[in-house]
Amino acid sequence: MHPEPTIEQLLARRLVDLMDPAVVVVDVDEAVVLANPAARALGIVRGTRLLVPELLHVVRDVRDGGSRRADVALPGDLVGSGPRLVGVHGVRLESGPAPVPGPVALVLQDVTEARRVEEVRRDFVANVGHELKTPVGALALLAEAVQDAADDPETVQRFAARMSHEADRLARLVRELIDLSRLQGGDPLPELAPVDVDTVLHEAADRTGLAAAAKRIDLVVGGEQGLVVRGVEAQLTTAVTNLLANAVHYSPEGTRIAVAARARSGFAEIAVTDSGIGIPREDRSRVFERFYRVDQSRASSTGGTGLGLAIVKHVASNHGGSVTVWSEEGLGSTFTLRIPLAGSPGTEPAPAGAPDAAPADELLPGASGPGSPTSVASTAGGPTEGRT
Repeated sequence: MHPEPTIEQLLARRLVDLMDPAVVVVDVDEAVVLANPAARALGIVRGTRLLVPELLHVVRDVRDGGSRRADVALPGDLVGSGPRLVGVHGVRLESGPAPVPGPVALVLQDVTEARRVEEVRRDFVANVGHELKTPVGALALLAEAVQDAADDPETVQRFAARMSHEADRLARLVRELIDLSRLQGGDPLPELAPVDVDTVLHEAADRTGLAAAAKRIDLVVGGEQGLVVRGVEAQLTTAVTNLLANAVHYSPEGTRIAVAARARSGFAEIAVTDSGIGIPREDRSRVFERFYRVDQSRASSTGGTGLGLAIVKHVASNHGGSVTVWSEEGLGSTFTLRIPLAGSPGTEPAPAGAPDAAPADELLPGASGPGSPTSVASTAGGPTEGRT
């Protein structure tokens, strides 16, 4: 017959049950004598059995040598929500002056998200370092070449032009890093104002017109006219500019790029369609990640930073919208930016980065439908961006 638990024991058990971390106590026979609700929710305990062999290894190590910390991966079939990573702290619970074998307590904390954030941070730092290395290294080599060619003004001028190009590339990377940091910072948008979608489309087309003309690409603007959204015009223009610049870089010479808008289900849909190389199916879910490029070998030739589509995603999200992509290898891509129309509350955007439907004919300038296409010939270039 077991004695009645004391008030202190009942309070201790109640406190353990209320703890957010999972707590499991295992006796000398490796039977579970206590498991709080958090531990049972993880699925690591069944009756008096500890189901994860790695946790039993921690128990034995603790019993042999004292306190121990370790990360243990829990299978998804136990947790029910996919594999999880837990940080485990094990301690011996001996009583009395002699260090006799006794129970072992395991405290488990879900660290899946924390480790993911650490990995993202490491990747981000590594990617920034890689992107900075190219222009900085080029500037160093060009500066050395200028010194060696000090007596040849023509050579100095040629190298100076290349140095200016690399400096612009470096400045663009820094600027886009700052822009992305602000967009991800969670700061509220400036006061929203009515934004004319036609103005956004034509300004973005003007910014990319010079790059398109250099490749004899016909850049056309069309779709419905007179659409108005509420937002920050500068950010929306940057987003559409990035989509157009991305399309220009990955379209063959002599092709056509279309940007058009339409109203649909309370949103202004802005579609940018190209006839470029397309995106492999396995890469489509990642194209909006920072620094991700489908074809790394084209990164230097396009001059992009790998941040343009990430900026588009966050501009869309901050405006209560989304951006999606439809693509087929060898046929091209359509990126669709959805922003709520002014006076259309309660609309639900598609998940950011979700695959889009095939480009609709009515969105393409030149097809039957509202609005007439406008061919853009620009004398002002804009930011360039590699297809992420």
